This record gives sequence, C-alpha cells and structure tokens, in this order.
Amino acid sequence: MRAFLFDKYKDAVHEADVPEPIVGDRDVLVRVDAAGVNQLDEKIRAGEFKAILPYRTPLVLGHDVAGTVIRAGSKVRGFGPGDKVFGRPRDGRIGTFAERVAADASDLALAPATISLVEATSFPLVALTAWQALVVHGNVRPGQKVLIHGGSGGAGSITIQLAKHLGAHVATTASAKNADFVRSLGANEVIDYRTQDFEKVLSGYDFVLDSLGGENLEKSLRVLRPGGKAIGISAPPDPAFAKRIGLNPLLRLAITVLSGKIRRQAKKLGVTYEFLFMSASGDQLREIADLIDDGSLQPLVGKTFSFDETPDALESIAKGGVNGKTVITS
Repeated sequence: MRAFLFDKYKDAVHEADVPEPIVGDRDVLVRVDAAGVNQLDEKIRAGEFKAILPYRTPLVLGHDVAGTVIRAGSKVRGFGPGDKVFGRPRDGRIGTFAERVAADASDLALAPATISLVEATSFPLVALTAWQALVVHGNVRPGQKVLIHGGSGGAGSITIQLAKHLGAHVATTASAKNADFVRSLGANEVIDYRTQDFEKVLSGYDFVLDSLGGENLEKSLRVLRPGGKAIGISAPPDPAFAKRIGLNPLLRLAITVLSGKIRRQAKKLGVTYEFLFMSASGDQLREIADLIDDGSLQPLVGKTFSFDETPDALESIAKGGVNGKTVITS
C-alpha cells in the first residue's frame, strides 16, 4: 500500500510501500478519499511532541480522513461497506496520508450529506478542537465574549463559526487582508495583529482560545474578566493533561514546572488556564455533522494537493498563509 511517512524526526516526508492496515473486531477499514493536513502533522514530524506522543518511526502522518468503508470488524455496528465516513483516528493510530487506514469505529461518523468528502475531511481535527474548547471545556453561552486567535486559519475559521452558532460575541486576530474573510464567518471584531495590540483593544472577555502560546497567551490572560478562561492548544501542557494521558512521574513533574509560570499568572489574575490536546470522538463528530448539514458550519478548503503531492502539502502547511484548511485528495 502506498503511503507517505518520515523515517526519523526532522526527516522529510517521502513515499513508501507499507503493509496493509490490521483491522480489529472494533475497527473500520476506510479507503482514503481525502485527508486533511494540520499543523500538528508538521509539529510531530519536527519532533515537538515526541516527549508526550512517543510515536515509533517510520511514521505515516495524517490525522483527518474522509472516505469510503471497505469493511468493518465483527463487533462494529452502524458502519458497512460503501458508507461514506469522516473522522480523526485516535493518537497512536494516525496515518491518513495513505491509500487506506483502519480506525476504531468510535472515532468515526457518517460524513455530512450536504458536502463532498474533500470538504468533509477539512473538519475532524479542527472541528473537534473547537467543540471541545468551546462546548466541553469552555461552556460558552449566548452573549458571552469570546476571543479566537488566528481566525483565518484552519482551526480559527471553524471556531469562529461555532462560537457564533453558540450565540457568542466573537473577536479574532487576523491580518488586515483577511478582515473581510473572518467577518464573513461571524467575527464581530477583527484586530489586525500586525498594527494593533489586542490587549489594548479588548477587555472583559469570558473565553480565549490561544493557538500561539508565549507572550500571546500571557496577554490573552489579561483580556479576560475575573473568572474567565483561556484554553491553549500550543502552549505548555498542564498537569491535568499529563495525568490524563498517563505520563510517567518524571515527565509529569517537568510539565508541571514548564507550565508553572502561566498557571501562576492566571491564578494571580483570577482566571483559569487549561491546555487542550483534542481527543477523537465519533459522537461529537455526529453533532458536528448535523451542524454542517443544517448550514451552521461551512467547509473552508483553502488549498488542495493530489496524493502524489503530499510532501508539498505538508511543506505548505509549515509556511502558513492559507485561509481555511489544506486537503490532500486521492
């Protein structure tokens, strides 16, 4: 089977012939019709997460899939050959930059009926991140003020739409050239990160989703009202995350130290900081599919590459500058 992988951290991605996926009793074998490309793929290749996600190399990358069911394991209910599905295979089972992938059935959902599979694969990882940030952890309610950084990117563009659907007042950071784009998604306020300091413009916010970390996260804490919450998807993991994924005591101690500064700052300001590393969920994807089919969430495919161009797609995501999601097609 053809796939694209890297041999060791920091090596370039290249094509290789790999064994067919092993399909367990609770698994679904999917023909990959389209695969989304995420910053997470590039960060894993660069070794940024090897301490907390110790994948064995060679490793086939790819976290998003939309495709056609080839067969289902004996204990799988709800999926059969020919079904169109989409999903984000769980950590330890990624590998959608391939002709076929086997995923746990609980990580998949039937694809939205109103869009193409190319459009469907633009959703899983970023939409699950948005859902878990805003709904599960943020409990965002109508009338609350939400700040979303990087509004024109793959994650930001979906999070703006979901926040607007939840009834929030939405601010976002973006370049001036993308201001109209993010407003069309539902942003009420747009801060040009190149010419404006969002900390001087915004205040009293209930929730911030930060994708940059560092100084940007520190400023984000200061625009929150007392009792507000900031969720980081790029900043240092916190002790709760380390405990949840079962890291050894030494790594848990290291993460406690690394995240200590930002947690102390949050406590001093009377706000909350949490690190979010989204988890796979077919149940949540079914709710997201309903929002897509009723028009609440729109697919935003910014750029497509053929399967043969997978290394170029990954290089493109590292450079940035694409509105919406980058997708690989079969």
